[in-house]
This record gives sequence, structure tokens and C-alpha cells, in this order.
Amino acid sequence: MIRRAGASDTEALLGLIRAFYVEDGHPYDEAHVLGALAPLLADDTYGQVWLVCAGDPPAPLGYAVLTWGWGLESGGREGLIDEIFTARRGDGLGAELLEHVIGAAREAGCRTLFLETERANDAARRFYARHGLSEQDSVWMSRGV
Repeated sequence: MIRRAGASDTEALLGLIRAFYVEDGHPYDEAHVLGALAPLLADDTYGQVWLVCAGDPPAPLGYAVLTWGWGLESGGREGLIDEIFTARRGDGLGAELLEHVIGAAREAGCRTLFLETERANDAARRFYARHGLSEQDSVWMSRGV
């Protein structure tokens, strides 16, 4: 089952986010994450958060964060799959979650959908390619402001 996450899901999400950050080698700062997560759980202004749940009773096993941007090259609203993670691999939960998020982006009026992977994560790129995403020649650069 896939459903929108709300404020009542914060603790479950933090556990999943922490697991993703450990797996992907990102530093985890709970206050930092909470500051970014809370507005996403409040409404659709900045994006959406989705949970994939399984079992009886259904327990959260993964999440996806979809955020909004705007681009002239895209012709308007863009979506960024900022994070996607499932605690289990190989059972189709990730594929189901990704396809759901792609549909949600379409329904929200996105013209183009982006995501980022770590350079060394070939398995993730193969997974995304199976779902219609393709590598671009662009190079992302960033700076804190």
C-alpha cells in the first residue's frame, strides 16, 4: 500500500531516513532533516512525501520525497525525486513506489522529473533506467547559501 505521509508519520519517516542516510553514507542531523521535512508534510506547497507500507497491520517500509521546481527548459513545473528508499530489496516495493511517485508528479502538472544518484551507484541507475529515466549530460553543482 502506498499513501501520502502526514505529520503523524514523522517518527516512522525519521527512522527510514536515518537508515537511508547510513546506507548511502550521508551525515544524519535530525534537526536539519525535521526542518526540511515538516513543510513537506504540511501541504503541497513544496512537494509531497509518500510511504510504502506492507504487512498486517501495514508498517512503513519505505518512503519517497518529491519536491517542486520550475524550469524554462522543462516548460514549467519540474519534479525532483529528492529521496527514495525501501528497507527491503528485490520484492517490487521500490518499483511500485517509484511508479506511484511518477504518477503523482504527472497529476501535479510536472513536465519533467529529475533525480540524482551517487556516481558509484550503478545498480540504482539501472533500476531507474528500467523505469524510463535516462542519464543526462548535465553536471549538478551546489553551494550552501
